[in-house]
Amino acid sequence: MPGSTTGHREPTSPWASALDASRRSTTLFVARDVAVRVADRARIRQCLPLARRQTRYPEFIKWTPYGLAEGNSGIAVMCSYFDRCLPGEGWDAIGHGFLAEGVTALDSSRPIQSGLFSGFSGFAFALGSLSRDGNRYQRLLTGVDEMLAPQASAAAARLGTGPPGVPVSAFDLVSGASGVAASLLERDPHGVLPGILTALVRLVEPTDGIPRWVTPPELLTSESMRQLYPSGNLNCGLAHGIPGPLALLSLALRAGHEVPGQAEAVNALAHWLASHGVDDAWGVGWPDALTPAGQPASQMASAATRSAWCYGTPGVARSLWHAGEALNDEDLRRTAVKGMTSVLRRPVELRYIDSPTFCHGIAGLLHIVLRFAYDTASDCFMKASTDLVDQLLAAYEPDRPFGFASLEAENAAVDRAGLLNGASGVAMTLLAAATGVDPAWDRMFLLS
Repeated sequence: MPGSTTGHREPTSPWASALDASRRSTTLFVARDVAVRVADRARIRQCLPLARRQTRYPEFIKWTPYGLAEGNSGIAVMCSYFDRCLPGEGWDAIGHGFLAEGVTALDSSRPIQSGLFSGFSGFAFALGSLSRDGNRYQRLLTGVDEMLAPQASAAAARLGTGPPGVPVSAFDLVSGASGVAASLLERDPHGVLPGILTALVRLVEPTDGIPRWVTPPELLTSESMRQLYPSGNLNCGLAHGIPGPLALLSLALRAGHEVPGQAEAVNALAHWLASHGVDDAWGVGWPDALTPAGQPASQMASAATRSAWCYGTPGVARSLWHAGEALNDEDLRRTAVKGMTSVLRRPVELRYIDSPTFCHGIAGLLHIVLRFAYDTASDCFMKASTDLVDQLLAAYEPDRPFGFASLEAENAAVDRAGLLNGASGVAMTLLAAATGVDPAWDRMFLLS
């Protein structure tokens, strides 16, 4: 119901901007300026050494020509969206150039992992984005489909059928089976998607004891995590945890891709997540992880964390919304909206997302709010989208190489171009907020 924060509507109108004319103009100017900068390959090359000096984590500053998160494929997806929103400006040709470099890199870099954000399925996603519904690059699409099919089957096989205990990289969105399946939702000529769906259903089927998707302590990524979770944990982040498979299985169900037990798995997992929310002064939220018994590891770990796409309430809420849509479950939709409204009630400084970027920053939250605004027609979400756009515009620094910098711990500013942790993801989100073209690219983030 329009104006409601708990109601539901089936969207019937096209995607539209909620911004007033002046904000739309400014937002579009900034989005275009940033896109021009990040589409400059020489600038990207020049800024990589700079970024490695700026960051405390230089090992993570890299550029992969075929990569989606931090590479040419991500810029190609950005160019595809700009071409749809602003036809005639040459974005399609720019995207083609980035894609061509990705092809060259693929030819000289095999074997390549299958993961969505830095592997082969991400390149497939970018290729599909620029193909104009498969009407271009047909020979290349055919070759990529043939190469991706066995990789997808292998990703399903890695989930196994044994006792509980798998690394999150086997099933998550960033590196695992959920990300590969997200690409296959767009295009699956070899019919390998059902195999991944079946493996994910087995992974999340309810059990009497520990869930099969638990991460044992020896597979946790740091010593601090092993100390906090000596028996392992249940990851609750959309990027690396179980909300990714939930969102993927739900989106597949809505699109007509169903295997035995899928609806039951979606129902069980969604209600498990819904029942493990944590209440605070602003409403319900979700922690990063829980113990294998479904309990917080400590008082600190029980708190709802940063209000981001990757971890925290926004990503979990979006996965619950998808489940509610797939099952036509109003309670799940209501829980998702309650989670998002609790985020928006939280003071900005307590959202813990200072960076303007997508993964764990303002752009990711804005984009999720845009999706909820579209799905619910809620005045609450429409106003919040305007406020978040203003936050991003305030972070725009035209003197920086890409216009936006990624903010790390203690506000260390790092100049990055990439889609996940750099300026291109901000540009795409701002364009989605300012124009009337559905941002279908957010499938790679499991947001639609």
